[in-house]
Amino acid sequence: MSGVFEQVKSCNICRKIFSETKTKHSPRPVVRGKSTAKILIAGQAPGVRVHKSGVPFSDSSGDVLRDWMGLNKDDFYDETNVAIIPMAFCFPGYDAKGSDLPPPKICAKTWRSSILKNFENFELQLLVGSFAQKWHLDTDCSMTDVVQNWRNYSPKIFPLPHPSWRNRSWLKKNFWFERELVPVLRHKVRGILQNEKA
Repeated sequence: MSGVFEQVKSCNICRKIFSETKTKHSPRPVVRGKSTAKILIAGQAPGVRVHKSGVPFSDSSGDVLRDWMGLNKDDFYDETNVAIIPMAFCFPGYDAKGSDLPPPKICAKTWRSSILKNFENFELQLLVGSFAQKWHLDTDCSMTDVVQNWRNYSPKIFPLPHPSWRNRSWLKKNFWFERELVPVLRHKVRGILQNEKA
């Protein structure tokens, strides 16, 4: 495991791509997890704050995601139980208009299958956003369609919208998400971690 992570953390295949973005930044892969992890969080890619901190979901999106899961920071960042492996390990940068660029496909193509082989204990996979859902579920459906059909994937897989502030209007429109899905998700997470501590 440590060997794969060390390779990932030193990866710079996107150096040229990132140097041509508005931010002109260097690669800084952000990934966490031990082979014992029971929960996978498959997000999109680190944002600029995570790029600077080196800690995944160390922003307001992380606060929302932890609330959905019913976890405090200590449990959320316990690598023995929770693996955070985004679709792209580095901050993709901004385009000329200042909008987030999508995760470079070369990251998942190069690393995803090989790194996930090191995890055999996942009892729950959280697919956060359309990029993770399309890759893990092999679907072309929209994020909304996938999340609306979450019962087809539970209890081992929960597709989620990205917890970004940009999705506040989506959450208001799709009020069923926090009313129906979130309580089930919290119960599932609590059960996994309680069994681990028992």
